[in-house]
Amino acid sequence: MTSWRDTASASAQDDLDGLLNLVLPRAQELLGKNGQFYPFGASVSTDGEASLTAADAGLGDHPQPERVLAGVYDNARATAGENRAVAFVSDVLIEGSDAVQVELEHRDGIALVVLVPYKPATLKRVPTFSNMSVAPGEPRVWIAS
Repeated sequence: MTSWRDTASASAQDDLDGLLNLVLPRAQELLGKNGQFYPFGASVSTDGEASLTAADAGLGDHPQPERVLAGVYDNARATAGENRAVAFVSDVLIEGSDAVQVELEHRDGIALVVLVPYKPATLKRVPTFSNMSVAPGEPRVWIAS
């Protein structure tokens, strides 16, 4: 079975690895603090700067996570020319278990979904992450036409 790394450039691998290393600790922190989190994103600019992103305001006090995620997708599409990679992070249920889902996308045409199951925080207030899985994803920003 071929890995996405077999066809991805070294810079695309570095960008996507960097985004994953940026968003997973943030998701773990939010889960430990709040027990859940609203979807958020991250991007790597054309200059190589990685940063966290969120949906624009105007969603109300308690928006539906799907609406927040749609806003994060919209923001990423609106700034696609300024970025070379993006990540979208959600707190999801997979087969009855909690998981952090990270959708990664690179302008070189790579789209991946990383799932990291977790056990909720205990007294230490830090959730325990399990082994991640990686699967092909659906492009949301750089969609081939």
